[in-house]
Amino acid sequence: MKLTEFTLIEARNALRRGETNSVALTEAILEQIVVQDNDIKSYLTITAEQAVKAAQTADQKRANGEDLPLLGIPVAVKDIICTRGVPTTAGSKILEGFVPPYNAFVVDKLEAAGAIIVGKTNTDEFAMGSSTENSAYVTTANPWDLSRVPGGSSGGSAAAVAANMAFGALGTDTGGSVRQPASFCGLVGLRPTYGRVSRWGVIAFASSLDQVGTFGRTVADCTAMFEVVAGYDRRDSTSLNIPVPDYSAALTGDIKGLRVGVPAEFFIEGIQAEVETAVHAAIVKLEDLGAEIIPISLPHTRYALPAYYIIAPAEASTNLARYDGIRYGPRLVAEDMIASVKKTRSLFGSEVKRRIMLGTYALSAGYYDEYYGRALKVRSLIKRDFLQAFEKVDVIACPTSPTTAFKIGERADDPLSMYLADIFTLSVNLSASCGVSVPCGLDSKGLPIGLQLIGNTLDEATILNAAFAYEQATNWRVNINE
Repeated sequence: MKLTEFTLIEARNALRRGETNSVALTEAILEQIVVQDNDIKSYLTITAEQAVKAAQTADQKRANGEDLPLLGIPVAVKDIICTRGVPTTAGSKILEGFVPPYNAFVVDKLEAAGAIIVGKTNTDEFAMGSSTENSAYVTTANPWDLSRVPGGSSGGSAAAVAANMAFGALGTDTGGSVRQPASFCGLVGLRPTYGRVSRWGVIAFASSLDQVGTFGRTVADCTAMFEVVAGYDRRDSTSLNIPVPDYSAALTGDIKGLRVGVPAEFFIEGIQAEVETAVHAAIVKLEDLGAEIIPISLPHTRYALPAYYIIAPAEASTNLARYDGIRYGPRLVAEDMIASVKKTRSLFGSEVKRRIMLGTYALSAGYYDEYYGRALKVRSLIKRDFLQAFEKVDVIACPTSPTTAFKIGERADDPLSMYLADIFTLSVNLSASCGVSVPCGLDSKGLPIGLQLIGNTLDEATILNAAFAYEQATNWRVNINE
């Protein structure tokens, strides 16, 4: 087996046993990027020199008897997360050339755990998209089929891990942007509870919905990344000041007696038949493993999409008002200040402009109560649906996405069709729950299908263990990669 084909856990074990070293792992990953990424285009910036130096330091630490959770492991970071001394663009021309003087909280956590950051991955501009086609720089391809999208907005991170160009990666999930690309790329992707991971240093899209999440080739890989970046940060007012459990220890694979809810509202007309079949088969497998399957209802699910596409653009219009070319990023000079700001803001892409206009309209005088205020009330109803459901069940099982990966360009001129790609993931963000996508099969074209497991607030341990039990019982990684 090539070094790059190791899972994160296998790579860590090989390092601990002295069977390889961090420099060898890092150079193997960098070589894989050279070979693969001209076609896939998952990275916007590759930090090869810094990565090799960090790997040398990691090897020296290990030689001195030191060990850390991710010591010497090469990983990738979505380019919406600030990295000291490394360009951070959020996939936008309006931040071209911006080099942060500080690290995001999660980057500090990765480095403190010994991880080697090999580069920054492509993203839909300001994380606004479901396909990574909205990046101002490149369109990322799905490693399973280069004519198809990897999902979005964290498609660069997902593609990098799927193509063995990183052992794990960070993404962000505002409406499904970790789970959906994980589904499309045959990975495990976790969206933690809002506030479980600090957003400090993460470029904001919709502040009440954004959350950093993790990608891995296996549940254990994804969990190892998550437990490193989770934790309290006083610089983030929404960060939860509670201890971080040992999530890896929770991966027992025992789900006997686990109550799994199956919501009728997530199996809708228009879902790809192969997706529905694979997810139902996965639910049967959970039952075979000892879980109790319970039909449930989440009646306000049908309002999640319209509510999300009022709340998220409204928050985006406020957050993106700071991009005026005065403090950071390029400044396009015109005859006066107002004209300069207008000209600079022309650098925003079409999808970002669309959401700014939608959000500004929803927040405007005379429409605030009619749109934004009402959407917040619907959000409360969705949250109540989930709270009531979790009184009866421990986990909710459903598809991650209604389809497998679609063709590049297929939905570019149809925003509504693109928005529907996240129809099964949006509710988790609106309800401040947690969710994980784990592969559960392939369609007739050989494309991955994802099973989504949703948990109650701060109950990541339960959904990760359920995903682990399913993964171990089905040997999905062998089947998907054979």
